[in-house]
Amino acid sequence: MMAVAMNHDELRGLLKRREPMHRHTSWRVGGPADRFYEPADIEDLATFLQTLSPTEPLYWVGLGSNLLVRDGGVRGTVIMLSGKLNGLTRFSETTIRAEAGVASAKLARFSASQNLRGAEFLAGVPGTVGGALAMNAGAFGGETWSIVTAVETLDRRGQRRTRLPSDYQVGYRTVVGPKNEWFVAGHFTLTPGNGEEGQAQIKALLAKRGATQPTQWPNAGSVFRNPPGDHSARLIETAGLKGLTVGGAQVSPLHANFIVNTGKATAADIEALIAKIQAEVEKLHGIRLEPEVRVIGEAV
Repeated sequence: MMAVAMNHDELRGLLKRREPMHRHTSWRVGGPADRFYEPADIEDLATFLQTLSPTEPLYWVGLGSNLLVRDGGVRGTVIMLSGKLNGLTRFSETTIRAEAGVASAKLARFSASQNLRGAEFLAGVPGTVGGALAMNAGAFGGETWSIVTAVETLDRRGQRRTRLPSDYQVGYRTVVGPKNEWFVAGHFTLTPGNGEEGQAQIKALLAKRGATQPTQWPNAGSVFRNPPGDHSARLIETAGLKGLTVGGAQVSPLHANFIVNTGKATAADIEALIAKIQAEVEKLHGIRLEPEVRVIGEAV
């Protein structure tokens, strides 16, 4: 890995070449990214996007959860938002504005500190606001877009827009909107309430998460979407797959819809285990599980 300062006078961020992605994914796997940019803020990111070729492949990363980067790495540019686009403010009496790099759990806690209720479920989403917006992430019965009233986006030309939920088709773990635009902030409208009760609810949800999910092992959150009327974890468990391993990757004995890195897993191990789970569940139940995790990059 080599870090280099951008030679464009207007850019204030940091460009790294051949940056190992295992440093930036919650599974702790992944080969190097050709280019890896850490913007100073939204304005700097807009300027950086203008420097890229219209055909340059772009990949956006927050906390690196819900993401599998293959061992051969990423051809193109990875843009790292976590810790960079971190603005978090009370935008109005009932609305919080959070930039895309803010951890979802931080948004939940901040909202409660402002005596606003309705974002507590986000404490169980192991990613950032940008990722939650992109996939309508959910936890404990709540979904991100249920509290979204506006989003801010950037396109490849660095043009910034504010859009409404009506500009998007939102479903279970899916969000479809204008092409070649990316979320840089969200506006979340909540309900005034007792902040101490909100903090207590967050604490209880995190305790439940710790008791039912393998948070002590590197993982990427839920691997598969739940099929209509059922749960992927139930289908995997009844197929007898808890504890199944491929190399250093294992179906968590605690929660069947989690794959953990037991220490020496490769991305290839994880991808092979995903395929094996799909095959076994389809063979037994006749249901093809669809991955929730995003897979990018090239195999070795």
